Amino acid sequence: MDQPRDYRDLVVWQRALALSVLVDRLVDRLPQRSWKLAAQMRDASRSVHANIAEGNGRLTIPDYLRHLGISNASLNELESDLFFMDRRHPHPEVKEALALALDTRRPLSGLIKALRKKKDEP
Repeated sequence: MDQPRDYRDLVVWQRALALSVLVDRLVDRLPQRSWKLAAQMRDASRSVHANIAEGNGRLTIPDYLRHLGISNASLNELESDLFFMDRRHPHPEVKEALALALDTRRPLSGLIKALRKKKDEP
């Protein structure tokens, strides 16, 4: 399979990692009573970059795509939680995180599209 040998070279992984670091900072500001939301957001943000890395290490395109699908779903979950957080606990960094989530979604979608195309080639 013709793909980057190292997931760390992928822009999408780099952005997902930066998003996860930002989310960690954000949830530290949440009130103690919001610990479930904080845990859920941390898990979702870590799932995005972790599944990109794991998928990159798989030996087949279908396996890689499955992990990228999980990453995409986790990104959706995280964005939804960020919208909720923005309404309950507004902070300028929440908007920054939402923008970074969008900047992560674009290359993730592109990678998925490219791998699907490659998978369908004869």
